Amino acid sequence: MNNSHSNIKTTRAGKAKTLLHIDASAREDRSLTRDMGRRFMAAWRADNPNDVILHRDVGLHPPPYVSQDWVAAAFTPQEKRTPDEIELLATSDTLIGELACADILVIATPMYNYGMPAALKAWVDQVIRVDKTFTFDLARGDHPLEAVLSGKAMVLLTSSGEYGFAPGGERAGMNHLDPHLRTLGRYFGVAEDYHIAIEYQEFGDARHTASVTAAHAAIPGLVANLSRKPGLAAA
Repeated sequence: MNNSHSNIKTTRAGKAKTLLHIDASAREDRSLTRDMGRRFMAAWRADNPNDVILHRDVGLHPPPYVSQDWVAAAFTPQEKRTPDEIELLATSDTLIGELACADILVIATPMYNYGMPAALKAWVDQVIRVDKTFTFDLARGDHPLEAVLSGKAMVLLTSSGEYGFAPGGERAGMNHLDPHLRTLGRYFGVAEDYHIAIEYQEFGDARHTASVTAAHAAIPGLVANLSRKPGLAAA
């Protein structure tokens, strides 16, 4: 994974963008979302050879789950943290650093049991952190949380065994994957989001084949669209 801060700063000084690519599938082989992610990044590199791409594979290398001690450390003022608390938050600091410098967040994830994989949720819980990606102030009344990051685009590349999860579909009410990620996007700094989905995986019929073909065909157009956007910038 290329996470050289000097490289990122040098590249971002020009017109280049930084992408953070998250893989969340537990499968290393035969993963539809990993394949979509590879296709997206290959197309992006072809169009934008000078951009920086960070890759975080939470599917194969899940972040630790947050614990009682982690929560206590996160809510302890930085100057008062013990060495153990600093170490406990080290992974979180690294993951937040990757997110903060990204202009585009690309999340390639399957739907597991109508929601996100536990490994992806572990990443979410590590990066949505008080005084890092959001601030909390009761003086704001009934809306005390305010996002810190802004100006990013989010691309969701998803797969599901069933079908009909899009708005208005017969299983839309069962979809707790991309609606959840869009809700969380506020704290990722997302200003706009895009979604390419593969469905019918468990059926393995012509509908699935057509869904895969359509998803793959949509990737170059989305890459071209995002490549032309000049205003994407991390806060």
